[in-house]
Amino acid sequence: MINVTKSVLPNRELFDLYIDKIWESGQLTNHGPLVAELEEKLKSYLDVKHLFLLNNGTIALQIAIKALELKGEIITTPFSYVATTSSIVWENCIPVFADIDPSSLSIDIQEIEKKITDKTSAILATHVYGIPCNVDAIRGLATKYGLKVIYDAAHAFGIKCKKRGILNFGDVSSISFHATKLFHTIEGGALATNDDAIAKKISYMRNFGHNGPSEFIGAGINGKASEFNAAMGLSILPQMQGIISNRNKLSDLYDAELMSGSHKIRRPLIGDFTTYNYSYYPIILESEEMVLSIMDALGELKIYPRRYFYPSLNTLSYLDRSYTCPISEDISKRVLCLPLYHDLDIEILKRITIVINNVLN
Repeated sequence: MINVTKSVLPNRELFDLYIDKIWESGQLTNHGPLVAELEEKLKSYLDVKHLFLLNNGTIALQIAIKALELKGEIITTPFSYVATTSSIVWENCIPVFADIDPSSLSIDIQEIEKKITDKTSAILATHVYGIPCNVDAIRGLATKYGLKVIYDAAHAFGIKCKKRGILNFGDVSSISFHATKLFHTIEGGALATNDDAIAKKISYMRNFGHNGPSEFIGAGINGKASEFNAAMGLSILPQMQGIISNRNKLSDLYDAELMSGSHKIRRPLIGDFTTYNYSYYPIILESEEMVLSIMDALGELKIYPRRYFYPSLNTLSYLDRSYTCPISEDISKRVLCLPLYHDLDIEILKRITIVINNVLN
């Protein structure tokens, strides 16, 4: 069975060394030494001032909304994973959807400005498939209208935009370290910011509001990561250069096998000045029928790509109001992420491309 992704497992001897440290310290959670070590290493690797390891990427978004004290409406993208929208709803804010740019699949700057009202408190944009948003234009809108900016960087581990780590943009960025991600801690996530005041809020909000053992300076929640999660992350981090290099080569091979001479497939546009991480391999087809036909043909070989992202989030049934986002609704029906992971066999990749080319031709 070939799935759209496959979790990385670290060198077992290195992982066991970290597990031994847990047994030696006897500390399993509550900001143990391995969590502190991983936070420091990730701050260096990701080039950001403050980073807080959390137990998942969704709670990261929720804490970000709380830390920025957001109310009312938050303008966001309909083309993302459902957690981007559900976090807004969960925190009693109202998601307002701005349609996406058809080339990059990121939230459209002109559509954002059309949606801004006196009820708007923030923009929550996603670096879709790790492709950076138009961060300069979003910063310009935020400054013009006095808005906060959160970036959902779930897919953007290690990406640089204009030679800066992607987590440096906006007021705060969230990232996912779920087992399916490029870098993972089994379950996990993080918040990153360069703002000292926001960092102070995040530090107590993720730990029940604690400011020391018996003082509480605000409402908080349990967002802590365990030492076992940190051990996994510390064991995988040294492999990241090789992992990204392998994915780069596999993506190039997909391009060579699928994109040469084909007018029925296109790829999202990665802007200039981007150091990419090859976290996904999405293709956009001419019709939903093509997507379904490819899925059926690959499924017969027990190969399972994913309709990622589908459906367009503005169509979620639990939203209080309806929105029309024709570009996102259209793209979400025609996009398909193909299997891509660090040790994907080249012969399997070629088999996938042969099936796709046969369906399209």
